[in-house]
Amino acid sequence: MSTTSNPTGRPIGTPSGGRPYLAIPGPSVIPDPVLQAMHRPSPNIYAGELLDLTDSLIPDLKAVAGTQHFAAIYISNGHGAWEAALMNTLQPGDRVLVPASGRFALGWSEMAEALGIEVEVLDFGTASGWELGRVAERLAADPAHQIKAVLGVHVDTSSSIRNDIPALRAVMDEAQHPALLMADCIASLGCDRFEMDAWGVDVMVTASQKGLMTPAGVSFVFFNDKAAEARARLPRVSRYWDWTPRANPEEFYQYFGGTAPTHHLYGLRAALDLIHGEGLEAVWARHAHLAQVIWAACSAWGDISDPAQGLRMNVTDPALRSHAVTALHLPAPRATELRRWLEDNLGLTLGIGLGLAPPDSPEWHGHFRLGHMGHVNGHMIMGLLGGIEAGLTALKIPHGEGALQAAAQVLGGPTDRQA
Repeated sequence: MSTTSNPTGRPIGTPSGGRPYLAIPGPSVIPDPVLQAMHRPSPNIYAGELLDLTDSLIPDLKAVAGTQHFAAIYISNGHGAWEAALMNTLQPGDRVLVPASGRFALGWSEMAEALGIEVEVLDFGTASGWELGRVAERLAADPAHQIKAVLGVHVDTSSSIRNDIPALRAVMDEAQHPALLMADCIASLGCDRFEMDAWGVDVMVTASQKGLMTPAGVSFVFFNDKAAEARARLPRVSRYWDWTPRANPEEFYQYFGGTAPTHHLYGLRAALDLIHGEGLEAVWARHAHLAQVIWAACSAWGDISDPAQGLRMNVTDPALRSHAVTALHLPAPRATELRRWLEDNLGLTLGIGLGLAPPDSPEWHGHFRLGHMGHVNGHMIMGLLGGIEAGLTALKIPHGEGALQAAAQVLGGPTDRQA
């Protein structure tokens, strides 16, 4: 960590001065029970408790995903889950449709292209959700059903837009189009409401390091019978990425295509215990409520005579905002200055901007993100907001007054359990 000092001459954000706070949109804060569960010697990978523990994970993972169908575990990040979903359902020359509202939808499409899949992107920018009328038009213009899958990112971690997966399913059903509906829930699972089977999703991908509160390195692909049938039609699938033995293992090692990610599994068990102990509905409500606390503060900060000089949220419509991540703008280079000041002086790390400006552009320094996913509560969020208020004040960045009061009023109000 930088040794930049505060006016007392002592850097505040040092490890000896308390825990740093990583408020980025993943990896998220790891709960103590997860860390404690992982702090153990390596287990036997051929017999004993690890095998029983892994068997116990599958139904609890399916419960979080909202599915009664299949789950496959991969030792990878979310990009690996993207590739696994594509490899098990499509082959070179197949066509996919990608409605995009941020960088990660484009990333998934780029991976498809690298696998020889033909990609059509409907790019709706980075500040608004999908225009489902345009999606409907494109599906209607495909009577031969050349489009084999629609790839939809539920929450795009770059833009913080939360897209309407059930509405996308309805558009596909109205068009009577047989394409698979694939959903990226890497940033949303365990944070925003998601119900795979009820929403008609055929394939869903996610990863361990966000709402599942486990260190990065494990990802998951959930799929239904329709997707399994697509896999069965393929002439070949990479042995490692093939989801069939992972979802239906005859031997323990087949869950993972080899050696198990032992300590991740212990951590994941503890994380799922926390989620199901709180209750999934309560987890969703907590994230919704804390997101509203953050939005209240951000709205107050942005209430200045010249809004162009102050802070603003990337997504103006609250109905389209993620409950797990909030993308924000400040006039460049103030966003980067704020992030650096907070890390150097408070041990508080905010997320960089992704996909909202080219990395080599000066405007890149005008974007940042707040992660509020997983193991977060009211005092953590108020601490995050208090830190930002301190940074805005110290750096003399124009901002409106009363942000912390506005946040506190929302925090003390009733939880919106319908959000």
